[in-house]
Amino acid sequence: MSEVKSSQDEEFREYVAARSAALHRAAYLLTGNWATAEDLVQTTLTKTYLAWSRIRTTDSIDAYARRILYNTNASWWRKRSNREKPTEVFEDRADLSRDFTEHAAVRDAMWRHIAVLPKRQRAVLVLRYYENRSDAQIAEILGISIGTVKSQASRALAGMRKRLGTPASALGVAMERREAA
Repeated sequence: MSEVKSSQDEEFREYVAARSAALHRAAYLLTGNWATAEDLVQTTLTKTYLAWSRIRTTDSIDAYARRILYNTNASWWRKRSNREKPTEVFEDRADLSRDFTEHAAVRDAMWRHIAVLPKRQRAVLVLRYYENRSDAQIAEILGISIGTVKSQASRALAGMRKRLGTPASALGVAMERREAA
């Protein structure tokens, strides 16, 4: 193996070590399933590695990888004809409900509301509130207009408010700050 290839491989390994946890979290929030999230991140990193010699000298490696992540996720849900159905009970796991705090219960309830949103609305909310991305960044990552980002976020929040039947303050501090901005 040449020294250049070895150097590129080492740079990629460093990138993976530094950013894979963040990619896994974002992938989980998009998919709602750790196994699918791991597959999504693996595919993302494979595609990033294949383009590494071209992108490694740019300042936007993370943006490139995130765009691959979101675009791959979008292509997966477009292609699936038999989608897995989430269940309330995991029969192969012990009942852990007595160990959850009230905070975990609220977070779980919120995730259930987010999980039923259309895929694009969910992606916009994850990028906006979890990754704290601007509307312009979200538009670039998802390949949509800024107006579409705003309308998707508005529709998602309105739908969640309607399902929750509570004021905006119930959606969390981060969302309130975002709306005030």
